[in-house]
This record gives sequence, C-alpha cells and structure tokens, in this order.
Amino acid sequence: MSDHIRTISGICFTPLEPKKEQLVPEDFAHALSLLCRANGHYPVFYSVGAHCINCYEEAAARNESLRVQLACLLHDVTEAYMSDLTRPVKKNLPDYVRYERRLSDVIYEKYLGSLLTENEESVVKEIDDTLLYHEFYHFTSIRLFEEEPRLTGIPNFEQGDFQEVEKKYKMIFQELTGSLGDQSSFR
Repeated sequence: MSDHIRTISGICFTPLEPKKEQLVPEDFAHALSLLCRANGHYPVFYSVGAHCINCYEEAAARNESLRVQLACLLHDVTEAYMSDLTRPVKKNLPDYVRYERRLSDVIYEKYLGSLLTENEESVVKEIDDTLLYHEFYHFTSIRLFEEEPRLTGIPNFEQGDFQEVEKKYKMIFQELTGSLGDQSSFR
C-alpha cells in the first residue's frame, strides 16, 4: 500500500510529505464540498466547504484583510487530504496534529506567500470557533461555549448542493487570489 491518495484531478498526493505544486484548488474545493461537518452528526448535510465559505464571509463582514479572508477560506483544506478528527480525539493525537500543521503550513506558504502571523492565526481561529458555535446552535440548539461569540455576518446554514458549494468556493478562491496578486489558477 502506498502512502499517497489519488485526488479528483488524478494527482498522487502524499499528505504526510506535502508538495505545494501538488495542491490544486479543484481538488480541495471538490473534496471540501463533499465532507460533512461535525462528523455527520448534524440533522442535515452541511459541508466543510460551506463552513469555509461562511468563515470567509464572516471575515469579510468584519473587514478583515484579504489575506485573513483567504486564510479563513483555506483553514480546513487539510481535511481534503487528511480527513478530520473531532476535537476530543485530535487533541490526544500529537502526531496527527503535527502532520496536519505541516500540511497547513505548506498550504499557507503556497497561497498566502508566508505563514500566518500570530495575530492572523488568532483571528482565523476566533472566526472558526464563532462559526462552530453558531452552526451547533443552529443545527442542535446546543451552546458550545458559555458566552455566545459575536457574529457580524449572516451565515448560510442551508443544506446546499455540493456542486454549488464547490463552484462558489472556487469562485471566491479565484477572486481572492487575484486580488492578492497571486498567479494561482485552476488546472
């Protein structure tokens, strides 16, 4: 058995030894549109791709920099290649966390030109947690934190068609990378 996965575009990608030239938006936009949030424990299908779009839109509503907006769109791309683990499991698997961080660093270096600063990382995490809270409350009426995090935008929690989510993700990605002067393009 090899140590790579075959992506939708046909690339043989090794998640534990990522190469930035093998990261293509068509692969991660497609995969994220098909991965379900909360390990499938919401009453409807709500994708990781839709979550990333909502995070991007929240960053835009807060007037965060284009760089932070793109980081919010990209923050779960590792899941397209490594899947995801629930937080209670992930925190007990330091090797997984290390490999996920390595892949995340390669993604940010490729599409942002550098790693996130501590402040940028903090903003992205805060937006991610805000959306997590509001998703859980919307879908399950559970309040994950004692204090409700501030939500500036109006997220879309509707069950979306995966093809529409993929298309919207690609469109936002292309707009942001064009705005940042990145020459990234879809294969």
